[in-house]
Amino acid sequence: MNKIVLIILILGLAVALGVVFGSAGNGGQAILNSEIRDGVQYITIDAKGGYSPKVSIAKAGIPTKLIVKTNGTYDCSASLVIRSAGFQQILPQTGETEIDIGAKNPGETLQGVCGMGMYSFAINFEDA
Repeated sequence: MNKIVLIILILGLAVALGVVFGSAGNGGQAILNSEIRDGVQYITIDAKGGYSPKVSIAKAGIPTKLIVKTNGTYDCSASLVIRSAGFQQILPQTGETEIDIGAKNPGETLQGVCGMGMYSFAINFEDA
């Protein structure tokens, strides 16, 4: 009987760990994390130990601003480079940085990367 209880506990722990660690980030799946206010699209990404979400979906043809949030970010994800936007900056350790990335065409992808090239994110632009 003790073996069955032990097996059930181990399986329960494995499932719990899978839920906790599997839900950290978006696993590379694209998500819609934007909102449109006053004709401007805002996309929000968190920077700490990498970027979250790793892949975002946004509408093409709309003036777009990227909001990068930091909260006690001391790693290389605070050193952000977006080559296609001509952006390279050390972000504040805590705060929000607004980056104007303009209106993108359908099918375009904006890539962001940390200064060391360890962490990256992408924003895929689709038909509005």
